[in-house]
Amino acid sequence: MSNLKGRNLISITDFTKEEYIQILDIAEEFEKNPKQAILNDKVVATLFFEPSTRTRLSFESAANQLGARIIGFSDPGGTSVQKGESLHDTITMVSSYSDLIVMRNPREGSSRYASEVSNVPVINAGDGANQHPTQCMLDLYSIRKTQGTLDNLNIALVGDLKYGRTVHSLTQAMSNFNTTFHFVSPDELKMPESVKMSVRDAKLNYYEYSDMNEIISTADIIYMTRVQRERFPDQIEYERVKDSCILTASMLKGCKENMRILHPLPRVNEITTDVDKTPYAYYFQQAQNGVYVRQALIAAILGVR
Repeated sequence: MSNLKGRNLISITDFTKEEYIQILDIAEEFEKNPKQAILNDKVVATLFFEPSTRTRLSFESAANQLGARIIGFSDPGGTSVQKGESLHDTITMVSSYSDLIVMRNPREGSSRYASEVSNVPVINAGDGANQHPTQCMLDLYSIRKTQGTLDNLNIALVGDLKYGRTVHSLTQAMSNFNTTFHFVSPDELKMPESVKMSVRDAKLNYYEYSDMNEIISTADIIYMTRVQRERFPDQIEYERVKDSCILTASMLKGCKENMRILHPLPRVNEITTDVDKTPYAYYFQQAQNGVYVRQALIAAILGVR
């Protein structure tokens, strides 16, 4: 078992396959008993330079249930960032007040930079269109929980594959588990070449589609994503592709009995509400799993698990 104390988690590639499994196993323990006062002497700083609901609240819930105190902000408008303070200075100061920093920032590479400046470990809670490793870890947990394994699965990733940091992280992680990938998107939102290269480097197969109906009967997991208006430099392009991948309940006829639909949320219209009532919908349970996985990460990085 690896000693994860003091480690940063900036990219999903910062941890090995064995360390993923280690975190998932610890998360299983926390799901059985989430309220444990094991971090009473610790302070966790949550620095959210970009809006968040599930990620911020699940991190804060995770830390609170383990007894840690929370400091931080959810809107940089009320901080010295508005006065022109640099990220370097913000991180330097906050690291002197806390034992762990959880940060979301819209600038790609900002979390890696923060980890180089900070005196305490940094967890990346999303840096622009780049990486979202803790979402990836809870996705792995949800896949293993619903499928009983992470090996030899058909994973369909649907929607905004160009800007979607969650699908970038998940593809890289699942490349450790003999996965067959199915990438579904309009041409404008295809998976970046750098991510596809990680699949090829692992000597795995991927297939690309524009029509979701082609993969519904094959998939073990359908991972839906929102087309993210905030990532588009050209709003005309957004309007053109925003409704390109919409999943409805009627499309699920003929899917595998154990197939599950995941989504990092929030959704807009890419999954219609009639899907919520089907046995295949798992996205709300997936979000709940985020608390246990983030408890596992916090506890392991702070050296109490």
